[in-house]
Amino acid sequence: MEAVKEDIKIENQKIFKKICKKATKAINTFNMIEEGDRILVGLSGGKDSMLLMHVMSHLQRRSPIKFELMAGTFDPGFNEFNIEELTAYTKKQNWDYHVTSLDMKPILDEKSNSRNPCSLCSRIRRGNLHGLMDQLGCNKLVLAQHLDDICNSLLIGLFRGHGLKTMGPNVLADGGKKRLIRPFAFTPESWVIECKELFDFPQTGDCDYKQQVEDNGDRAFFARWLKSLETKFPSVRETMLASMMDVRTEHLMDLKLLKDYIPGLNAE
Repeated sequence: MEAVKEDIKIENQKIFKKICKKATKAINTFNMIEEGDRILVGLSGGKDSMLLMHVMSHLQRRSPIKFELMAGTFDPGFNEFNIEELTAYTKKQNWDYHVTSLDMKPILDEKSNSRNPCSLCSRIRRGNLHGLMDQLGCNKLVLAQHLDDICNSLLIGLFRGHGLKTMGPNVLADGGKKRLIRPFAFTPESWVIECKELFDFPQTGDCDYKQQVEDNGDRAFFARWLKSLETKFPSVRETMLASMMDVRTEHLMDLKLLKDYIPGLNAE
């Protein structure tokens, strides 16, 4: 039994190294980190952000580029969210950790679609993290969205008519004063799931609206759909990534872009 556990640990360590390499590739490809950056990792307590903080800490120790790294959590005050467990874990890891709080449930119940409050909750969470960045003097916010999230966002935008867009790997934020970066842009969620046992993450609880989001949310729907596509397209995420990195604007229908290809086109 002990031999089996040791084999699993070795495999998890191999996957962690693969994830670090993928993150390094994404960081270098999109020039995410520069000398002197003060970087805040958005730490939600979920597997993605917890693993991301471990990866960023690992890369910071080995990077020739010097940058400061800290973690920040937005505590929404949900009944199931255990900020104490998360705080204890970060202390054990010797992370520079900060918390900002707001009682979200009354706001969401009053102002959001109760079937899927994610959009409003995300905006409020992001705003509070930006406020924390201002307090700490950070210029970049690291978010843990992985390749699956980026593919899902592309599909949501396409099917909801929101444009051909997704979660960019390195985008301006807060009026150009900050940048959002996503080092897991090339990393599939399956790798994160395989690796999470290596670090014994704390049990921080679930969102109070988890079931509504699972039942009615676009992101949960497209996550299930993407998984079903694997039966016909085994590398569907990687091929979608390749397409997102090979945009052929002359073969799309955005008039603002086509004016460069069609003489005399009125793009107003």
